Amino acid sequence: MDCAMKDSQLSQTECFDLSNRSGSSFRRRSLSQLGNDIDSESVSEAGDIGDRALPSKRYSGSGRIHFFNDNVPDDNFVVPVQEEAVVHNGNKEQETKPEIPWLLQYISCLVHLAVWGILGVLTRYLLQKLFGPGVVGATSDQSYMYLDLPSNMVGSFLMGWFGVVFKSSISKVSDQLAIGLTTGYLGSVTTFSGWNQKMLDLSVEGQWVFAVLGYFIGLFLVAYSIIFGIQTAKGFKWMLQRLAARSKGGNSSSKSNSIVDNYKFHAVALIMFVLVLALLWCLSGVFEKKEFSSGNSAAQLWLACMVGPFGVWTRWFLARLNGRGLGKNGSLKWVPFGTLIANVSAACIMAVLAVLKKVVKTQDFDTVASGLQLGLMGCLSTVSTFIAEFHAMSQSDQPWRAYAYAMTTICISFSMGTLIYSVPVWIKGYD
Repeated sequence: MDCAMKDSQLSQTECFDLSNRSGSSFRRRSLSQLGNDIDSESVSEAGDIGDRALPSKRYSGSGRIHFFNDNVPDDNFVVPVQEEAVVHNGNKEQETKPEIPWLLQYISCLVHLAVWGILGVLTRYLLQKLFGPGVVGATSDQSYMYLDLPSNMVGSFLMGWFGVVFKSSISKVSDQLAIGLTTGYLGSVTTFSGWNQKMLDLSVEGQWVFAVLGYFIGLFLVAYSIIFGIQTAKGFKWMLQRLAARSKGGNSSSKSNSIVDNYKFHAVALIMFVLVLALLWCLSGVFEKKEFSSGNSAAQLWLACMVGPFGVWTRWFLARLNGRGLGKNGSLKWVPFGTLIANVSAACIMAVLAVLKKVVKTQDFDTVASGLQLGLMGCLSTVSTFIAEFHAMSQSDQPWRAYAYAMTTICISFSMGTLIYSVPVWIKGYD
């Protein structure tokens, strides 16, 4: 405001006070906006941030980490950093420790993701068989209790343990292990595309009530699964802390830190996981060659194990979009666009494969398409990360965002799936 253009009755002191009040109000609005941006980014990054979780070789003087490919902010601007991503706090002891090469960490992450992703596919398949019509009979293709519901619930429950409560503790041992467990294993145990496809199958058969119930009951059960996981994990952590307080051995942390920062330890761990991955791929290839001609579920499983890691890697790369927002200004930072794109794209490709199976109708193609659905699409989509983000939004200052995010994911996936799968089936009358 220009004081010279005001009435002469306004004194210089009054004008100075008014200017100060305007400046203070502007600063308060800026700090408030900054707080909202930080909160929005935090809830969006609650599930996964992809390769941004790996530190670059550059650190700021204040002890804050700068992620590779990210713009370095002004020194007066505070960057929110997740607890599991912090690898340097300005401690002189840590500054003298040898830095693990970034390329080694990156390759190690990819290998961990692949190994844990294959184990996730195997676990999901076993849970399908255990709770399906053949054994327990709790789930089926003709019910809103869809086949992947138990695996989605188990994965969400374990996400509360290893993705929320104990993730920072696991990261102290190994960042790659934390990423492998949460993004690789739990992300592959759960699948959003399989959930969406089962609801599409129900809608095609005219069972719209079951399809709607499948979405709402499924969302309710996985949401409370992660809550139950967090609560039980907190109770278990409290017991461990009480036991640790009573024990007299308090030198274990320093030993573990020396192991974590050992270059040889990371190299040996990488070699071991590479050998395990090679073994899993070789066994899957051998079993797939043996079972392919039969066209049974085992043939689909081994093909799924071979292609599953590619779905995990793609989802991990997409996760770096979480918390970034849209455009240069980063609008809608609260939306986890990486997870959203992974789930919607996997659901659409799953629907395409389902249509092609009805069109081609050969045993070999059905085996290949079903293997891709179980492995590649099942690992590309995730419910555990999705529900971790949903939970973080529901606990924030704006809980409506959780339901907006869930409804956006479900509505886009179901509507696109209807156009891709249901409409051609209705028009052509495929069985």
